Amino acid sequence: MLVTWKYRPRNSFVEKFDPRARWFFSFLVLFSIIQFWDIRFLVFFFALVMLQYKLTRLTWAETRRVWTFVLILVVGIISLNALFTGRGGPGEVLQSNHILWRVEWRVFGLSIHPTITVERLWFAGSQIVRMLSISVLFFIIPYTMDPRLYGVTFHGMGFPEKFAFSMDLAFRFVPTLARDFNTTLDAQRARGYEVEKLDGGIFAQIRKMAPLIVPVTMNAIISGEDITNAMDLRCFAIRERTWVHKLTYRQRDYLLIGLGALIFLASLGITVFFHVGTFWVPDWALAWVG
Repeated sequence: MLVTWKYRPRNSFVEKFDPRARWFFSFLVLFSIIQFWDIRFLVFFFALVMLQYKLTRLTWAETRRVWTFVLILVVGIISLNALFTGRGGPGEVLQSNHILWRVEWRVFGLSIHPTITVERLWFAGSQIVRMLSISVLFFIIPYTMDPRLYGVTFHGMGFPEKFAFSMDLAFRFVPTLARDFNTTLDAQRARGYEVEKLDGGIFAQIRKMAPLIVPVTMNAIISGEDITNAMDLRCFAIRERTWVHKLTYRQRDYLLIGLGALIFLASLGITVFFHVGTFWVPDWALAWVG
């Protein structure tokens, strides 16, 4: 049986909006965020999404694991890549000359010289703010949106029925996989399997994880085939289908979509017509290095 994220009604301000309006607003804000490299504009979007997070009434206990994963991914991987290589950024980051720290290492006969410059430091900061804004913008949706509305929401946004139902299943896949993994882990522990005592090299540890990985993978494949067969038996997508839940736009939903469109158009105008929002480093930071 498929399960969902830990959704529960909170009667929050965000939940009063039509889920389609929330998705449209989120995508419009996303397209606005990716237009900027300037950390001053990105801080505005971060404040906007944190305000939305506050209005959802989510608690730290509910989202602690997600926050931990996001922070490790963003700060640990993206910031290190931005600091030491500057890849994925504008040309000013790669051609920076204001060096803060530089060292040369020799690994297997190759010379590696990681360098941290002022430009890369500010680029890393802007990337952290940008990715955190995008992450918070979307990870609150599974916790605050009724899982029964996934399919009808995407269908109401104009997507085909197959795509809408695929998105419904996709949102349920991760928590279902986590549930199956925990069940398999408890079953193997009951049989004497000690997952806490995995030793040896990386390949030895992977081999010893087979009693967990193989059953979970096989169960996911079998469950997918069962769902496919059940849909085929019911002649899914052969003709127009009806949905149990019906969504209706209200005035506040149009206002939310309009706010998202206004933010997107303003961002587009700022970057295209006024040429503002490109990569920025304060003069005092450059002067500090000399």
